Amino acid sequence: MQAWQVHENGEPSEVMRLAEVERPAPGDGQVLLRVRAANVNFPDALMCRGQYQVRPPMPFTPGLEICGETEDGRRVIANPTLPRGGFAEYALADARALLPAPESLDDAEAAALHIGYQTGWFGLHRRARLRAGETLLVHAAAGGVGSAAVQLGKAAGATVIGVVGGAKKAAVARELGCDVVVDRRAEDVVAAVKEATGGRGADVVYDSVGGAAYTQSAKLVAFEGRIVVVGFASGTIPSPALNHALVKNYAILGLHWGLYATKDPGLILRCHEQLAELAARGAIKPLVSERVPLSDAAAAVQRVADGVTTGRVAVIPENGAVA
Repeated sequence: MQAWQVHENGEPSEVMRLAEVERPAPGDGQVLLRVRAANVNFPDALMCRGQYQVRPPMPFTPGLEICGETEDGRRVIANPTLPRGGFAEYALADARALLPAPESLDDAEAAALHIGYQTGWFGLHRRARLRAGETLLVHAAAGGVGSAAVQLGKAAGATVIGVVGGAKKAAVARELGCDVVVDRRAEDVVAAVKEATGGRGADVVYDSVGGAAYTQSAKLVAFEGRIVVVGFASGTIPSPALNHALVKNYAILGLHWGLYATKDPGLILRCHEQLAELAARGAIKPLVSERVPLSDAAAAVQRVADGVTTGRVAVIPENGAVA
């Protein structure tokens, strides 16, 4: 079968190589899945660079989430077992962690319902306790993680402010349902948010960017607001001023979604059931901006790494294509 492999760290377009490899054999508790669609996530690029918290042994295949098919024909969502990730024709996964793919979504959309939406649900509902009528600010609102948070925020009855970089991404954020869109390249983010909220600020800030975005978050979060830290796509990990959090009465909440798989796996299933229900009634629908063949996976990961994509990019192996 064909699979992308990384033999050394570097930029995805330089270190990912398409190779012919043996089909993996399931171990104890594992299942072999035919990959129908594999989603590109920013951590795929970080793994290629050797900057992710998980460092699989080389050579490894990136690809953290897939919609796959079991040998008995069930369509499922899974996190492939590294070092054999999802950018391949077949992958292995933990049989106990398989989730049913919603019938309302196609393969690429189903793959995209997993990490980004689970992270959004846990961040907004479990950690920040977002309430209807509150104001939610989402950094990088047109991206894969951000677009999921926007839709989940709207589904929860929040007023959503999306921060984006550029006119193209601003248009995407409006289409996603943002009530207010702020282009950080053309506007002062803090001033624009203060104006949009009558000086109050945002009750919940969803920050997957870090760096300068976090600095803005601390300035525009409301009294008793919550900043949810879910990642550092900017490449800069901020150092929060805790005295500022004290005098302004706001909370800084960290979220590592992957921990729930070991700490409380039942919550992941419960979350998936709620996400599937939201998808079934059209309240959420993953934004898949591109569907590319397996041969273009390295270029797709590089585009995500460079921050030039919107929504999700899905890799569709030839054997996973559905007419």
